[in-house]
Amino acid sequence: MRMIVASAAAAVLLISGCSGSISRATPPASTPAPSPASSSPASASSPHALEAEYEKVIQEVLPSIVQINTKVGLGSGIVYDSAGHIVTNAHVVGEATEMEVTLATGGTARPARLVASFPAGDLAVIKVSDLNGLAPARFGDSAKLRVGQIVLAMGNPLGLSGSVTNGIVSALGRTVSEPQGGGSPGATIANAIQTSAAINPGNSGGALVDLSGQVIGIPTLAATDPQLGGGAAPGIGFAIPSNTATDIAAQIIKDGKVTNSRRAALGIVGRTVIGPEGSPVGVGVVGVSRDGGAAQAGIAAGDVIVSVNGTDTPTMSALSEILAAQKPGGQAKVEVVKPDGSTGTVTVTLGELDS
Repeated sequence: MRMIVASAAAAVLLISGCSGSISRATPPASTPAPSPASSSPASASSPHALEAEYEKVIQEVLPSIVQINTKVGLGSGIVYDSAGHIVTNAHVVGEATEMEVTLATGGTARPARLVASFPAGDLAVIKVSDLNGLAPARFGDSAKLRVGQIVLAMGNPLGLSGSVTNGIVSALGRTVSEPQGGGSPGATIANAIQTSAAINPGNSGGALVDLSGQVIGIPTLAATDPQLGGGAAPGIGFAIPSNTATDIAAQIIKDGKVTNSRRAALGIVGRTVIGPEGSPVGVGVVGVSRDGGAAQAGIAAGDVIVSVNGTDTPTMSALSEILAAQKPGGQAKVEVVKPDGSTGTVTVTLGELDS
């Protein structure tokens, strides 16, 4: 779990469950109208009925949750299929290519290897050869989630194997950015699920589950509050939608890499530029892809990108969040400051974010 931060404004600091820098979270997309078919036990007439629902889901899903240990930390994972594939966060595996996996139901740790990692989306797939006791999870359709839906977070917070917390879906359609560090170059997560279920270090890569026993998200981020000395901000966590996770995992398993990120990109390598007063003022272009949209639009190394489609881009995180809402093949108006101080706006045809 990486952490996100909260202030009186919408600024947030993200921290992972495996181990923060300041980032922003965009407002949620409009909430879909409630569906007549609900996976939550709305008809439950007593606390005992709800308890029974919780117990049933935990008994069904917990055997599909594993603990992942590397030489530098631990996190969680979800058994994806009967072939031994496990989906988790990229920052859980970090730079490791080998790790150990322990089932939530106990037993001896078994070796695992990295299949492939997609750091830009903070997802990875690992594989164990010992298939004994593996129980693949059922993944649900995260597009059908509703704000207010009851969810459970399952994982290994602080190394406490097989822990479960409960909460609700607090918001949908968030865009959040992680900090760099811990083997992760940082990532921007589009359409993230905000939840009140407690997410702590070690929960990363685990499961956010609805009351029908389906995995609808992967807990990845938690918020911290600077006013609490950087301590956890209760009830604010974020998960990668299951539809995103299964899409990326399926590509990795089939091709050994992500072949279609479905994420827009300018085709640049950039870094945050700090102005004379010590505040970020834009994204400095370090390099451009030869055939990328930025190069074709005349953007070159040394330029500073200060806005996209009229929205300021003072940092790489801000730029990533704007691009996360765009589609490959679309066009974007990019405002650029040249090395000589002149400014201009160019139209860039967006490419696809590489894996």
